Amino acid sequence: MTMNRRNFVITGAVAVAGAALLSAPAAEGEAKEGKMKKAVQFGMINEKGMSVMDKFKLAKELGFEGVEINSIPGMDLSELLKAKEETGLGISEICDALHWKDVLSSPSEEMRARGVKALKDSLEIAKQVGSTSVLLVPGVVNKNCSYDECYSRSQAEIKKCLPDAERLGVKIAIENVWNGFLLSPLEMARYVDEFQSPWVGVHFDVGNIINFGWPEQWIRILNKRILKLHIKEYSRARRDKEGLWKGFDVKLGDGDNDWPAVVTALKEIGYTGWATAEVPGGDRVALKDISERMTKILGL
Repeated sequence: MTMNRRNFVITGAVAVAGAALLSAPAAEGEAKEGKMKKAVQFGMINEKGMSVMDKFKLAKELGFEGVEINSIPGMDLSELLKAKEETGLGISEICDALHWKDVLSSPSEEMRARGVKALKDSLEIAKQVGSTSVLLVPGVVNKNCSYDECYSRSQAEIKKCLPDAERLGVKIAIENVWNGFLLSPLEMARYVDEFQSPWVGVHFDVGNIINFGWPEQWIRILNKRILKLHIKEYSRARRDKEGLWKGFDVKLGDGDNDWPAVVTALKEIGYTGWATAEVPGGDRVALKDISERMTKILGL
């Protein structure tokens, strides 16, 4: 039988998990009525001499509704919580800051154990600051870790964190990055569904796909699995002329992203959650430009 895209995604052992995920109630930052919510990474706010409170106030002044935070075990959350309460900004997501260092797919059992602890700590921090998900790079395929090993090891380690995710009410959001892994939307959907848990989804990075695919296609296939978005741009012309990573050196709206198609796809799946900028930051002027560009390309 010829299988179309939809049939492939929901066929077989993953069907029950996929159905549960697609029909699960929406939490803050996921699909619900209204428009997408615009956020900025805290590390992008580079105005000199600013406190945490000052940076939150600047983000709000420039039209951002939330801030993404990197989680570091033992970090002091008092300033962050005070700034959040006073400004009314949300925490769009918590990023597991150690997932590239203590890789969950590592051949080293000790390293994987540190990675699990970091993820569990990040889930706790997310709960404390009121975020509904933790962004996770699940593993890395390289000379020392084959594709199949990355797949099985990362799933096994993430499963150890699912009881914590459920207890805290915080989801684990797998991001698509340049890690040599989960290179197709069909595979990424399958990977997520195999957890058979509503506590695992996708943090979809729009710009990371353009080098080898089309984000609007990924959005339709991943559907309600998408919990949060990273917004960035990519230029194939700059890549071809100046090198692979130079493709990211272009402002939002000036690259190869077909933003009308992306927005249409997001509307089709009912996504109205967080859209967080992940581009080079800067001072007030640079951040104002980023905010305005996001409003334009996302139709906010």
